[in-house]
Amino acid sequence: MTKAEKNQNTAKEQHAVSKEEWRDKLSAEQYHVTREHGTERAFSHPHHAEKRDGMYRCVCCGTALFSSDTKFDSGTGWPSFTDVASADTVAKHEDSSFGMRRVEVRCANCDAHLGHVFPDGPGPTGMRYCINGCALDLDTSDASGETSS
Repeated sequence: MTKAEKNQNTAKEQHAVSKEEWRDKLSAEQYHVTREHGTERAFSHPHHAEKRDGMYRCVCCGTALFSSDTKFDSGTGWPSFTDVASADTVAKHEDSSFGMRRVEVRCANCDAHLGHVFPDGPGPTGMRYCINGCALDLDTSDASGETSS
């Protein structure tokens, strides 16, 4: 077992949350997307056009996932990023649903479905992390540590 797999298993054990607890914490759309592997409608969430600086965090557990420094407008209607905040914050899984072969992206800490990653993004990575806006919270904390989401 790799270090990433061990960390992932430990994190899942630490964040064992019941369906009822997730339903209480999340909106119906957030629950559907993150816990049932759904997809929000394109252009339906304000994060796709968001321009403020900050860190995009998992809406379920608060893990830092994507920096606004890597965000770009892919024209798809979903927030898109060229890279993750840290290699160990997201887990990738093969997704063959709907007759397609894609790579699903999940939060490595709580296993929330975030979206998918495609090899058609701009430099420097060439990757496009296409993420559901409702799976993210934007943390715009300033140097004093205050947050204004």
